[in-house]
Amino acid sequence: MTDLQVITLVSVGAHPLSGRPRRAEQDARAVELGLHLAGERLQVLHAGDPQQEALRAYLGMGLDQIKILEQPAHSDALPVLADYLADSSAQLVLTGSQAETGEGSGMLPFLLAEQLGWPLVVGLAAVEQVSDGVAQVLQALPRGQRRRLQVRLPFVASVDNAAPTARQSAFGPARRGLLTAEEVELVADPLFASAQLQPAKPRPKRLKVIKAKTGAERMKAATAKASGGGGQVLKDVSPEAGAEAIFKLLLEEGVLR
Repeated sequence: MTDLQVITLVSVGAHPLSGRPRRAEQDARAVELGLHLAGERLQVLHAGDPQQEALRAYLGMGLDQIKILEQPAHSDALPVLADYLADSSAQLVLTGSQAETGEGSGMLPFLLAEQLGWPLVVGLAAVEQVSDGVAQVLQALPRGQRRRLQVRLPFVASVDNAAPTARQSAFGPARRGLLTAEEVELVADPLFASAQLQPAKPRPKRLKVIKAKTGAERMKAATAKASGGGGQVLKDVSPEAGAEAIFKLLLEEGVLR
């Protein structure tokens, strides 16, 4: 599949504890998959600041250069990326599922595919083969399941943690590689410029997680009598007392914060 024209879009990530700039984990997996498919023919594209040193971590994966569509912060990356890809010969565009910085909405692959008029594959795990303009791919599903799909080229695919782990970044190639900037028309993003960003809140925890795999096991787990004597039976209590007990339970279980 070395003749496949692949472009991988990368962004600047953030360390989950320190917040320091780094390569984004899912974008690095997309680069790894692109290298497996296209080898040295892989093109890597970024819209943003060409002076961002964190981008060199991608170069350390064995890339000669990264093309930068130069634009300042708070600019809209979607139009410039769509214009570049429309004029390119790309057959497959790989992205991460969600950025680690900025809005982090995960909407870019969807909006990009819509603007280009290309199909979109979410949760790409592997590309098995490409022939006659059709790619056979594996899509990751919940609980480790996989689904085989056939998609006509060209298409956009978002890569998540189901894809192969990215190789380590080597210091030497990271310093020798080039960050090549290209001037593009700047498109302001007034919504993002005026927005107030805040860390995402953790999702509510489920009260009971059923780990059964088959339908019979799930039915048994759902209907089995709960063990342990830590529960409390409320009988003939006022609505206020019942609501207070429920509220206390939800706080203890971490559903409410």
